Amino acid sequence: MPLAKTEHSQNHLPRQIGLTTAVALIVGEVIAVGIFLTPAAMAKSLGSPLWILIIWLVMGGMAISGALCYGELAARFPAAGGGYVYLREVYGEGLAFLYGWKCFLVLDPGLSAALASGLTGYVGYILPLSPLGAKAVGVAVILLFAFANIFGLQIGAWLMRVLTALKLGLLAVIILWGFAMRLGNWSNFVPFAAQHAGSAPLFGALAGAMVAAFFSYGGWWDISKLAGEVRQPTRTLPRAFLYGVGIVTLVYLLTSAVFLYLVPIERATSGETFAAQAGEVLFGRAGGQIFSGIVIISVLGSLLAVMMTAPRVYYAMARDKVFFPSAAALHPRFNTPTRAIMLQALLAGLLVAIGTFNQIVAYFIFITVVFIALTVAAIFRLRKPVADADIFLVPGYPFTPILFLVLVSLLLLLLALNNPLQAVAGVAVVALGAPVYYLFFRRR
Repeated sequence: MPLAKTEHSQNHLPRQIGLTTAVALIVGEVIAVGIFLTPAAMAKSLGSPLWILIIWLVMGGMAISGALCYGELAARFPAAGGGYVYLREVYGEGLAFLYGWKCFLVLDPGLSAALASGLTGYVGYILPLSPLGAKAVGVAVILLFAFANIFGLQIGAWLMRVLTALKLGLLAVIILWGFAMRLGNWSNFVPFAAQHAGSAPLFGALAGAMVAAFFSYGGWWDISKLAGEVRQPTRTLPRAFLYGVGIVTLVYLLTSAVFLYLVPIERATSGETFAAQAGEVLFGRAGGQIFSGIVIISVLGSLLAVMMTAPRVYYAMARDKVFFPSAAALHPRFNTPTRAIMLQALLAGLLVAIGTFNQIVAYFIFITVVFIALTVAAIFRLRKPVADADIFLVPGYPFTPILFLVLVSLLLLLLALNNPLQAVAGVAVVALGAPVYYLFFRRR
C-alpha cells in the first residue's frame, strides 16, 4: 500500500511525544523483573564473569542493530502501528493482519496479564494478599493504567517518565551503594574467564544465556507503535531507539556486576534467591522487602509501556478496515483510541481473573521473534533500487541488519530445539488467521 495511506490514517492523532518520553518508554518497558532474575541464571549456568559480560555485550549489540533497523523503518513510515505498518507496506496487508491477529488475541493481553500478576506476587512480599485479593490488585492496576491512557497521552507519558526515572534512580543506588560501601568482595570475580566448578557445559550454557538475555531485552521495538504521536519522528525515533537500548545495556552490565560483587557465583541457586541475597547484603534483613519494592516499580513501568503502545496496532488495523471499525474511533476530547485501549485492558483483566496466561504467552514467543526478523529484513527490500537520502539510514548497512538476522536466526533455532511443540503450536494458531483475513477482510 502506498505511503500516502499511512499518512492519511494519522490525521487525528496529535504528535505529543518527545525524545525524553520515547527513551523512557523503551527503558521503562525493557527493564523489568528480568534484570533481577537473569544474572542469577547466567551465573549458575555459565559460572564465568567473562562469559556473562560477553553474553550481555553480544545481545546488546544484537538489540542495537535491530533498533537501528527499526529506526530507519520508523523514519520511513512514521505512523501508529509499528511493526504492523512496516509489514503492511513491505509484504502486504495479509501478513500484517496475521501480526495484528497474534498481538490482539494472545500476546498483548497475555503479556499485560503476566506483568500484572507478577506485580501482585511481589506486592504479596510486602502486604499479605489472599489469592482473590491478588487478582483484584492485578485487574485494578490494568484498569488504572487504561484510564490514564484514555484521559490523554500526556498523562501516560508523564507517568512513564516518572516511573522510568525512579527505576533508574533506584538501580543506580543499588550499584553505587554496593561498590562505594565495599559491601562485596572482588574475589567473587576470580577466576574471571574459567568456569566455576559445577557449571553447565559451556555450549549449552551459552545457548540458555543467549535466550535469557534476549528476553531481558524484549520490548525495545514497541515504541514504534506510537510513531504516529511522536514529534519530528524521522529524527526522534532513531535517536530514541539508540539511546534507549544503549541505556538498557549499560544498566544490565552494571547491575550484573554489582550482583556478582555482592554474592559469589556458587551461591546463585535461583533468581529470586540471588536477588534476595544481594538485597540482604545491601540493606540487611529488610533487603527482601526493599528489593520487592524496586521490582514493583520496575514492573509497573513495563506494564504501563505495554498498555500505551499495544492499542495503536488495533487502531491502525481498524483504520485499514481489517479490525473492529470502532477501534479506530478517537475520544472527542482527549484524542486517544479509547475503544482500542479498553479492548486490550478488558482482555488482560479477564486473563488475570481466570489465571491462565503464562503458558499461552510462551507458545507465541517463537512466532513473535519471526515477525521481528521479517520486519528487520524489510530493510533490504526498501533499499532497492535506491535509498532515500533525506531520511535516517541504518549505519553500516548491510552488515548491521545482517548481524541482527544471523543472531536472531540462531535464537529461533535454539527456541525451536528447546520446545518444538510451543514453536509449531504458536505458528499454527497465527496461521489460522489467514482464512479469517481472506473470508472477511480481503474483499472488503
